[in-house]
Amino acid sequence: MINLAKDALIGPPKLTRFERARIVGARSLQVSLGAPILAPLPDHVVDPIEIAVVELDEKVLPITIRRTLPDGSFQDIPLVDLQQVRILK
Repeated sequence: MINLAKDALIGPPKLTRFERARIVGARSLQVSLGAPILAPLPDHVVDPIEIAVVELDEKVLPITIRRTLPDGSFQDIPLVDLQQVRILK
């Protein structure tokens, strides 16, 4: 668990539905073009979108989310940090 009292995160302390959709879309494109699969898959999963969702749920994707503000400032947040249980103080 991570304490967010000292971290100045831009946006919510979890993965948004828009970020999730972007990650699944980008990763499914990579898989469809022949990228190696990073997580063990059930036998019935063959669709690239389903593979990307399984990889996201298994937390094996080495992706960094960049959140920006209108003034141009940004913060890079590793995906695994947005998928962890957090304590807000």
